[in-house]
Amino acid sequence: MTARMDNNQTSQGEAPHRSFLFRAVGLFTGDMRRCGEWVKRQSLVIQLLDCVFRGVAQVMFVNNPLSGLLIVIGLFLQNPWWALNGLLGTLVSTVSAFLLGQNREAISAGLYGYNGTLVGMLMAVFSAKGSWYWWLFLPNVFMSMLCPVVSSALSSVASKWDLPIFTLPFNILVCLHIEATGAAHPYFPEVDFQPNNHLHHLNDSIQSLSISRLFLSVPVGVGQVYGCDSPWTGGLILLALLLCSPALCFHAMLGSAAGMFAGLALAASHRDIYTGLWGYNSALSCIAIGGVFYVITWQTHLLALICALFCAYMMSATSKLMSVDERRIPRKFHPSLDV
Repeated sequence: MTARMDNNQTSQGEAPHRSFLFRAVGLFTGDMRRCGEWVKRQSLVIQLLDCVFRGVAQVMFVNNPLSGLLIVIGLFLQNPWWALNGLLGTLVSTVSAFLLGQNREAISAGLYGYNGTLVGMLMAVFSAKGSWYWWLFLPNVFMSMLCPVVSSALSSVASKWDLPIFTLPFNILVCLHIEATGAAHPYFPEVDFQPNNHLHHLNDSIQSLSISRLFLSVPVGVGQVYGCDSPWTGGLILLALLLCSPALCFHAMLGSAAGMFAGLALAASHRDIYTGLWGYNSALSCIAIGGVFYVITWQTHLLALICALFCAYMMSATSKLMSVDERRIPRKFHPSLDV
């Protein structure tokens, strides 16, 4: 009888500790709703920091400022100059949405910041001037300021068909900047992109595959969502996803791995596979289908995997359609034959 009472007292004493532990874990996981309510009562600087970190994380469909902080640390590990431009783009896009009177709840959730993050990051990645070219802040601020404008315009059109716009504003604005400047621009030159004209590559074969680099290409593919090819950055991004939702982390790895295998099946360049260029689109699509917009079932997992593979094949087809193959240029228009 005494032993049973001691066991009951022990279990009753452990219960409050377990509940306290669960509550403490709940404060930092998920969307950190209590943190968001606390932030609303703080100064404007604290609110902006919360919006910026949530905006950085929303690139991966994550509404968690601590996850955003982990991702920012990963971006600084990759390249401090890129990370600084990404933070500037997020801040400018968020403040611009606030000044334009956009929905305050959407701003607080970072939904008007993630396009600015990608605009700032990729403008720095594609710049031929390298790091610490401070004049790049000018087009960065201008294009990031336009993010909520383009987002609102596209949303008003896409809402008629109940379609999301996601990162379409970022793609439009960065492509606009690249086409407006180009590789020969005196102030804001872009990296000179060369078309990939050959399907098979001389040194790429099954025997030359590196298994360790293939494994690393999975986190690297996740990091390439932000234009980063460091496995440490990809690992921190996966940790940030795990902190918010294990389902998001699992589907990010599943999608990146599916993209990697699709690249192998399509005889893609090993270098492109190793640097994660076949994984980032598949990772995002797999997250969206398997962990965000659908109820998690085995059918959802299967659909997410199919969508990841489809994205990889679509990327390959689109890149070939948009590339310039010199073999298809008529002889009289071939630049090497001009006299």
